[in-house]
Amino acid sequence: MITVLIVDDQPLQRFGFRMLLDSNPDTEVVGEAGNGAEAVRQTTELRPDVVLMDVRMPGLDGIEATRRIVEEGGRSRILMLTTFDLDEYVHAALRAGASGFLLKDAYPEELLAGIRAVAGGDAVIAPALTRRLLDAFAHHLSGSPPGGDPAPDPRLALLTDREREILVAIGRGWTNREIGERFVLSESTVKTHVGRVLAKVGARDRIQAVIFAYDLGLTRPQERAPEPPR
Repeated sequence: MITVLIVDDQPLQRFGFRMLLDSNPDTEVVGEAGNGAEAVRQTTELRPDVVLMDVRMPGLDGIEATRRIVEEGGRSRILMLTTFDLDEYVHAALRAGASGFLLKDAYPEELLAGIRAVAGGDAVIAPALTRRLLDAFAHHLSGSPPGGDPAPDPRLALLTDREREILVAIGRGWTNREIGERFVLSESTVKTHVGRVLAKVGARDRIQAVIFAYDLGLTRPQERAPEPPR
């Protein structure tokens, strides 16, 4: 059973999420919060597996609430719910430690799948959506334009040449299948490499690794997976 805390300043929105989650056999709503401060308090008390966090709320917003929850070091993982075209600071939520985000108009099955993924330690944003996000906000993710010489970082020295290639591919938003086709590796081998990369750079999940790659200038906007070798 996956325990969930719903955070949204709109009561009707919270009601809709609760109806969906209560009707699902493997999710349990353990609480609701209407603002960020209440979300932080309830997360500390209830320790839910997943916090469904709205971005825009009066008072303490979802980004700052996420930052405080993550800094407390608990096991709860944050799934942001947002309207992509309006929330131009979504990347800040990912920096704060969110495990991903979904659009509020997502289908019910997409929301449930996202909750399961986050609860299982995975990132929710699909690679294509990751690319859209970073293409739109890449100039916010670093003090200098991406694509220059990587800034020195001791974590890069921990990576093998193959792992560095995998990190660059993750930064470009490639799927495991795309990475496998490009480097002629099985998906299980790619998953092993990805896990090692995340551990060595200290990334909570794939999304944090994407941000890490952008910050160091290892990848640049609009890059896509090349055609696999014939």
